[in-house]
Amino acid sequence: MSDINSYIKKNKEKFLNELLDFLRIPSISADPAYVKDVKKAAQFLKERMKEVGLKHVKVHQTKGHPIVYGDYIVDKKLPTVLVYGHYDVQPPDPIELWDSGPFDPVIKKTKIHPRGAIFARGACDDKGQAYMHIKAFEAMMANEGVPCNVKFMIEGEEEVGSVHLEEFCRANSKLLAADVVLISDTSIIANDIPSVTVGLRGLSYLEVEVTGPNKDLHSGVYGGAVANPINVLCNMIASLKDENGHITIPKFYKDVVELSEGERKAINKAPFSLKNYKAGLGIKDIDGEKGYTTIERSSTRPTLDVNGIWGGYIGEGAKTVLPSKAFAKISMRLVPNQEPEKITKLFSTYFKKIAPKGVTIKVTPHHGGMPAVTPTDTIEYEAAHLAMKESYGKTPIPVRGGGSIPIVSMFEDVFGIKSVLMGFGLNSDDIHSPNEHYGLFNYYKGIETIPLYFKYYSELKSK
Repeated sequence: MSDINSYIKKNKEKFLNELLDFLRIPSISADPAYVKDVKKAAQFLKERMKEVGLKHVKVHQTKGHPIVYGDYIVDKKLPTVLVYGHYDVQPPDPIELWDSGPFDPVIKKTKIHPRGAIFARGACDDKGQAYMHIKAFEAMMANEGVPCNVKFMIEGEEEVGSVHLEEFCRANSKLLAADVVLISDTSIIANDIPSVTVGLRGLSYLEVEVTGPNKDLHSGVYGGAVANPINVLCNMIASLKDENGHITIPKFYKDVVELSEGERKAINKAPFSLKNYKAGLGIKDIDGEKGYTTIERSSTRPTLDVNGIWGGYIGEGAKTVLPSKAFAKISMRLVPNQEPEKITKLFSTYFKKIAPKGVTIKVTPHHGGMPAVTPTDTIEYEAAHLAMKESYGKTPIPVRGGGSIPIVSMFEDVFGIKSVLMGFGLNSDDIHSPNEHYGLFNYYKGIETIPLYFKYYSELKSK
């Protein structure tokens, strides 16, 4: 692989500049105002994919945002790797908390990234990580070639729940047929501690609306006599957890698979410094479900969190108003055996039940996804293990991620194949937050490691 590494080293500046151009496109899938930019990002990928030698490159329009496809078939008898990624990004709000423009990428050195990191929305999630695969393909093609078949599917709706992806996959199952899905949308423990993600939590995401009086009221005239929807909503949300951080929704934990003591010990062997964790977040203490470690709370236990809350007057100065409505967005991260639809229904039923008579409740489900666990005794996983071990010079640690990638379980259901989650980001890269960034070391290390995955996967499959 020395020729490939030499090629990567020689083309570092080109690889970086292309990614920076990609990051300048504000492909925000959640906001209709950016529809043209999302399409522009898809076209950008199409051109870059054609340039590196992928065939049958096409922007497939869905009922929402487009999906970009391309492939390179070496021999139909050889195994096929389906590379999945997404080019859409989260909204950058709040803009005022960014140190530089979210779509004006800049490179800055940090304590964790002494070689520099790219600061921009989508740098790590997932433009930088998806683009690594295109550059890795280019490097392979410029040298020994690709040892097996490869197909690319990069979508534009991941950040809004991959709304139309399953429909596309089912309608194009022959086009997308593969032996494994390779995804880089996760993280490693640290730049000197490689890891492979072997589990993800599921998700139930919804919005609640609390309505009191039929109009905003004067808080002096009506305060204390009429239920205030904001007060009610806060009290209801507070009651969803007890003093031990345990979620109070009846039957919420019914299907949760409790880990054995041995499994818990194995999970907690991953290097972790509570002191550094708190210092990095600027907090004095941690919080969470009693009886579990921080690693367990953030990866193997279900959660319930408020992601946004609003209502009443929030402008400059004072307005003594008793609001008619209050709103909140709530997400629940789920663990194996918890089904999103079932959890959403349990939440909705309970939330309406605990509401006082002075208000009415509306619960609107948004996107969700099943939790997923990837076996570590497969050729697909072994190839990732060997690739990471060679590129980092250290044995990677299998870890469970706390986030959700709902399409992992969907791929298994539709295609009958497993996914390999070989990501290169860091948990400290501030994805979904202001000042999202991605280390240059991580970007280039991903481009270096991906060809090794293809090498080892092809070798293991041929035995």
